[in-house]
Amino acid sequence: MMHYKRGSSIAALLAVVAVACGGSDTSGGAPATEGGPVALRRLTSQQYTQSIHDVLGNDIVVPSRIEPDARLEGLLGVGASFVSVTPSGFEKYEAAATAIAEQALGSELRGSNLSCEPSSAGGADDSCAREFIATIGRRLFRRTLAEDEIAIRVAIAESSATELGDFYAGLEMALTSLLVSPNFLFRVEEIEPDPADGSRLRLTSTSVATRLSYLIWNSTPDDELLDVAESGDLLSAGTLTAQAARLLDSPKAEAGIRAFFSDLLTFRRIDEGLVRKSPTQFPAFTLTLAGDAKEQTLRTIVDHLVTNELDLRELYTTRRTFLTPSLGSVYAVPFGGGAWGPYEFAEDGPRAGLLSHVSLMSITAHPGRSSATLRGKFVREVLLCQDIPDPPANVDFSIVENTSGELRTARERLGEHVTNDACAGCHTLMDPIGLAFENFDAIGAYRTQENGADIDASGNLDGQRYDDAIGMGQALRDHESLGPCMTRNLYRYAVGRNPVPGEQVLLTFLDERFADSGYRWVSLIDALVLSDGFLTASGQREAEEAAQ
Repeated sequence: MMHYKRGSSIAALLAVVAVACGGSDTSGGAPATEGGPVALRRLTSQQYTQSIHDVLGNDIVVPSRIEPDARLEGLLGVGASFVSVTPSGFEKYEAAATAIAEQALGSELRGSNLSCEPSSAGGADDSCAREFIATIGRRLFRRTLAEDEIAIRVAIAESSATELGDFYAGLEMALTSLLVSPNFLFRVEEIEPDPADGSRLRLTSTSVATRLSYLIWNSTPDDELLDVAESGDLLSAGTLTAQAARLLDSPKAEAGIRAFFSDLLTFRRIDEGLVRKSPTQFPAFTLTLAGDAKEQTLRTIVDHLVTNELDLRELYTTRRTFLTPSLGSVYAVPFGGGAWGPYEFAEDGPRAGLLSHVSLMSITAHPGRSSATLRGKFVREVLLCQDIPDPPANVDFSIVENTSGELRTARERLGEHVTNDACAGCHTLMDPIGLAFENFDAIGAYRTQENGADIDASGNLDGQRYDDAIGMGQALRDHESLGPCMTRNLYRYAVGRNPVPGEQVLLTFLDERFADSGYRWVSLIDALVLSDGFLTASGQREAEEAAQ
């Protein structure tokens, strides 16, 4: 596992930034703006699992059959603000909660989760139950529980323990009630008048603590962060900067950056076994290989942005990566390391950057053939934040899909395809990008020919010409929209919604800060969490106001 550098420059960097850009206020030098509406944000499946592990222990086996996540506007992190729990979904959460509670308070794990000893294991003990519920409930609800919230669960534990003659069985019922509560399943963001300006609304300090923790750790706040939040100190720039630095300097920060990039790069499709290839054409491609390919890309990102604190744009040109022997065979490179090891693609070789990885090449391809269109669309929409309309309903794809006809290469087939005026506009935006990757087949293996014809991988990205995927990666690295698109995507992920019109000035400021830092990830995180967009709100989303 790779981490942010221990004892590294993170704390010093964030402290310097805070002093240089804002002094003691929480703006960090950003323009004054009003954040958009807040909403209930259901935990994603990853957040649900990570929160359970952080509160009750990594040995807990978390059932996978819970309410599925929803992707909206390209991110699960945005979709989480617009989903509820269906009746069947609640049944799944209840079953999962029961299984988790049985494990957490079973004989093997109860010692690490329960700090008190019951007066008798054969009956109720309200004092011990209260201590457990208050302690564990605070971490699960991400705030101190109100007295009535504790009392009702003490009563559940007491009545169940008395009926069953088992203190731990009674406590399991109380823990199950915590785990099915909306206060756990949803990130409940609360707002209050800003003491410095009564006309403005801000998130409460515990809501900010939750945003900060799920952004950096993808999990629930720890006791220290909750202590600072409930003391009222978190909403000062110095304290917020210090807490952000502490979270970034923790080994748990790796889970946060992995979660964001997994969401952005649509790696959930690999997790769910949806990236499949023809077994006759690509026998080397298995679900295990797909999982390794995802891990390769995430390890490369963490190593680049976190361990070495390098320019984000160079993710698309770097030749440094990590391999396993099975991946090495697909890449056709000698790799005799163990399960994982660092590797440098040759300077005169055909690969550089994330877009030459098996993970992204296989995701953006069909089961039996590559797809210049899917690959170009991915770059435009995910990495450059440019919208590509859906194709007309009556488009004839037969020319592109026919790989055994007279038109032997994708370039030739797409050339015929775009003679249709209804298709030409969008394909002109996508295909020149995707054709740069035609040297990589549907699983990302390198080739020089398709159907016996030489592949021409040259193209043009908004005026910058290139000869192959290496040149395309450099053109993307230099594209003016790459940095701002990453800023926009991280912002949307952090606040769980698209920016409102008044926040564009803030995004511009964040773009400038990101560029001034040399596109260092830590600098972008720092600027974002000190901004009004992260800390303030315009109110609750209208649909939720109407429902109250």
